[in-house]
Amino acid sequence: MSFQGIYTALITPFKNGKVDEKAFQDFVEWQIREGVHGLVPCGTTGESPTLSHAEHNRVIDLCLEVARGRVPVMAGTGSNSTDEAIMMTKHARKAGAAGALVVAPYYNKPTQEGIFQHYRAIAEAAKLPIIIYNIPGRSVINISDDTLARLAALPYIAGVKDATGDLARPYTLKARLPKKAEKFAMLSGEDMTAVAFNASGGRGCISVSANIAPRACAAVQEACLEGDYAKALALHSKLVDLHNIMFCETSPSPVKYAASLLGKCRPEVRLPLVMPQEDHKKSIAQVLKKLRLL
Repeated sequence: MSFQGIYTALITPFKNGKVDEKAFQDFVEWQIREGVHGLVPCGTTGESPTLSHAEHNRVIDLCLEVARGRVPVMAGTGSNSTDEAIMMTKHARKAGAAGALVVAPYYNKPTQEGIFQHYRAIAEAAKLPIIIYNIPGRSVINISDDTLARLAALPYIAGVKDATGDLARPYTLKARLPKKAEKFAMLSGEDMTAVAFNASGGRGCISVSANIAPRACAAVQEACLEGDYAKALALHSKLVDLHNIMFCETSPSPVKYAASLLGKCRPEVRLPLVMPQEDHKKSIAQVLKKLRLL
């Protein structure tokens, strides 16, 4: 599997405290029709920390049920417990996912050796292509280029989602990758810098904004894959306000609210997250109107 293009970090709709299965599956179908290249259920944007194990596995199953192989599904299966991550990644493999997005183990603050052993254990046990998710802003730890290069040499380690915001990382990492890791996918975890990331060697983006403007976000990535960065930048510039407003408060509260304005789900989030403040709600609506999404 070659992971590239736009992958939507899917929201998980809720209704009266429970997963709204119909809204979720309708949303997945809409995403596919709008032209996204892949789907990521149960990531940070899907409020995975608040999902029970049963809900987590069910959401992945629901996504795969709708996708039916039309686009690859990269299931979020990370945890700060290695055993728990193995359990969820094994489920994703059995369910038919093309790969797994595994976040760096948060809170525990392992050493670089601990990080290496964590991912190696998951890969060896689950035998499913794994995209490493490096997001120091949420996990506290930053996976070094040397550690990523060591991991890239292992079977089933397929790439990295980089949410560090450091646009030097594609260059510094590529310089350290072993020759047998030629297909190691470098994916951006930030919509705002995705074009620059791709120009530096990336091959796509795992996107929050694609929840709201999937067709437009897909077009940006397609232009990048074609090597037409002038076109990509022109398309990207139209989405700058959307990328900004999606993080006016802790994600995914803003994107959930925006999706509710589109009629895709309720704005409901689970504590400790709360809905955006009224001034932010107004700003979100204004951006959607500007983009003619409302």
